[in-house]
Amino acid sequence: MLTPLLVSLLTDQALITIVVVIAVVLVVGTTGLVVARRRRSELPPATKPAVEAPEPTVGEDAEEPRDTPTRTLEDAELPEAEAAPATTLEKPESAQGRLVRLRARLARSQGSLGKGLLALLSRDKLDEEAWEDIETTLITADVGVAPTQELVEKLRTRMRVEGVGAAQARDILREELVALVDPSMDRSLKASRKDGQPAVMLMVGVNGTGKTTTVGRLARVLIAEDKHVVLGAADTFRAAAADQLQTWGERVGARTVRGPEGGDPASIAFDAVKEGIAEEADVVLVDTAGRLHTKTGLMDELGKVKRVIEKTAEVDEVLLVIDATTGQNGLTQARVFAEVIDVTGLVLTKLDGTAKGGIVIAVQRELGVPVKLVGLGEGPDDLAPFDAEQFVDALLE
Repeated sequence: MLTPLLVSLLTDQALITIVVVIAVVLVVGTTGLVVARRRRSELPPATKPAVEAPEPTVGEDAEEPRDTPTRTLEDAELPEAEAAPATTLEKPESAQGRLVRLRARLARSQGSLGKGLLALLSRDKLDEEAWEDIETTLITADVGVAPTQELVEKLRTRMRVEGVGAAQARDILREELVALVDPSMDRSLKASRKDGQPAVMLMVGVNGTGKTTTVGRLARVLIAEDKHVVLGAADTFRAAAADQLQTWGERVGARTVRGPEGGDPASIAFDAVKEGIAEEADVVLVDTAGRLHTKTGLMDELGKVKRVIEKTAEVDEVLLVIDATTGQNGLTQARVFAEVIDVTGLVLTKLDGTAKGGIVIAVQRELGVPVKLVGLGEGPDDLAPFDAEQFVDALLE
């Protein structure tokens, strides 16, 4: 039997133990709660789970998106199924239509020369001062000193001997101007196949004369005559020259043979002639670089182009393009080109923007070759065959 004192001690000891246990539990629990809160505060905010889009409903219950129009197979764009747009070729104007229109334009723009001469010749008294004024008018119009002196001498003689008045002055002036322009020169273009090969035309000239544009316009003239034309883009030094020529050709259905920029011009010209032979073309037009006439090396290269072409076919025409506004400088160009290559004909461009129509007389007299084509205006068909009598009539209208 336990004594009351022992029982009392045991009871007190049990109570103390229970209290200690309870205290330990409370301390541990409190500490765990603090740690848990601290860890929770250090965690990144919870990311909401992505909501998966519902599977599209198929069948009668399916809903169409409100902002998306219904598309069918017929509405779908299928580039490979689209037909290429048809290329519409332009129909160039006939040569006769060009002559009528260009004569009227030449008469409006060049009238100052003819009207000035008629006004002087119609004076009541033609003294030395009047004849000097006539000479000045002709020289200013780039007729040239020698042709001017020749023309004035003939006019003075006829008007003195024939005793004509102002009414007949126009007829005498017309006759003498036509004789000076020389209608007897052969101005036809050699643009027909011969011996089973196409005619080959080489276009030469300095930068800025409108040479590439003239090639494109000449192609239109020939195609208007139902000729098959191939273009050779042998101007590989001027940026975009080949692109420009190809655009001219595409408008009228003429194929352009071209090479890399900076390539060998003679090689491209040779390839163009070969293609022209293979296609049984009527004419091959070869555009050359607008080389400066003062560059000896470049001028020699022009001769090389001609020699390389002639390994395959004969060069039928070498047309020198001259800007009519350049005056005596144009004569210098013509003179140097003629020393390098046999020029067969002249093309005068920009004749409408100047009163210097006398360049026709001067350049023909200088080279002994005819003006075959004239360019008036900026339109694609503003190039026409040159006619001596119509040219003089336009000056005097």
